[in-house]
Amino acid sequence: MSDTITLSRAEYQDLIDVRDAAIAMRDVASGVMPVLSEADVDVYLAAPTPLAFWRRYRRLTQKTLADQIGITQPYLAQIERGHRGGDVVLYSKLAAALKVRIEDLVPEEVQIIGTQEVRPIDTVVEHARAEWARNTAAKRSV
Repeated sequence: MSDTITLSRAEYQDLIDVRDAAIAMRDVASGVMPVLSEADVDVYLAAPTPLAFWRRYRRLTQKTLADQIGITQPYLAQIERGHRGGDVVLYSKLAAALKVRIEDLVPEEVQIIGTQEVRPIDTVVEHARAEWARNTAAKRSV
């Protein structure tokens, strides 16, 4: 008797969705994940980017947030308007400062922001790991 189970991609995705929903419910119940009111959701949907929404939701000015993460206010303003993007390190700092997940700040679909392609978080993380591996290998060979 085999312990192997075969699932279709749709069935597998359903399992992942159920797991993610259970984690979200646990986080909401424990206060880790914020609960947005209907009015907050409307503001979120009207915001130019998730970043713009979360900064305002946390009642931070662009200058305050930019100073916290070590970038300029004009650069943050361009990211918030969707005119520029940033690397995974920048989004990690933003997420930590705003007390959200990186996934809450990064678009789910590939988008063109200014002249940069912004990809889903899995792609961003994969790229960052590859870049780190290349840099590490280059340092070792020197």
